[in-house]
Amino acid sequence: MYSVANQQSRGRAVPVDAEDRTRDRVLSAVLEHGPVSAAELGEMLSVTPAAVRRHLDALTRSGVVEVKRIATSGTGAGRPARRYVLTSRGQSTIGDDYLDIARTALHRLAEVAGPGAVEDFAEERFAAMEHRYQPIVDAAGDDVAARSRALAEALTNDGFVASSADVTSRVPLPAHLASVQLCQGHCPVQQLAAEFPVFCDTETAVFSRLLGVDVRRLSTLASGGHVCTTHIPTGRGVHRTAAPESATHHQERP
Repeated sequence: MYSVANQQSRGRAVPVDAEDRTRDRVLSAVLEHGPVSAAELGEMLSVTPAAVRRHLDALTRSGVVEVKRIATSGTGAGRPARRYVLTSRGQSTIGDDYLDIARTALHRLAEVAGPGAVEDFAEERFAAMEHRYQPIVDAAGDDVAARSRALAEALTNDGFVASSADVTSRVPLPAHLASVQLCQGHCPVQQLAAEFPVFCDTETAVFSRLLGVDVRRLSTLASGGHVCTTHIPTGRGVHRTAAPESATHHQERP
């Protein structure tokens, strides 16, 4: 487990007291439940709001936690809520062992079964997401912009810190050129996807099937972007396509 006290000691033996243990508990909770508010953290850890904010401020200064502002549904035009997530540095610091294991396993899988096996693995990983999100997106109807907002909300509920916004232009565009951008501020497999871009490609294909239109990925966190950005045309009709056979088989397994 990452310890703020250990990081700040710069190699010196520093006892980890109750304050530091609480800070590590806050960090672990952000990892598990992020994006999460300070109030939610205080409630789940039985820590006072002042103490939670003190620890969050320290973790933010250390560069392992950052604030994301998320527009909450049903709150009108109010200020976006503050939610805390791990930074790329925080994810890599805590997850080094798991990341190394996953990276080694995928390389070994490609060596033994070929590169196509990694693609099949990625499709199976996203099959559960597609299966859960499909009824949520379909409930928004056939309006692509509405479907995009439903997808963004589903992604946010799963910790991807997503939003959907209309693309504006100084020059009025024809209706058939209208579009929105779907942005994701957090990716749980960011460093793994940097080495295996098939994860990003597969997620993009899932978005296309869920929304019923061809989409285009403009940037990804894995490739160094500030956010993952997907361009979604909204002036076209919805055209539903089936998931790949491997993903369908994955959904049907007991």
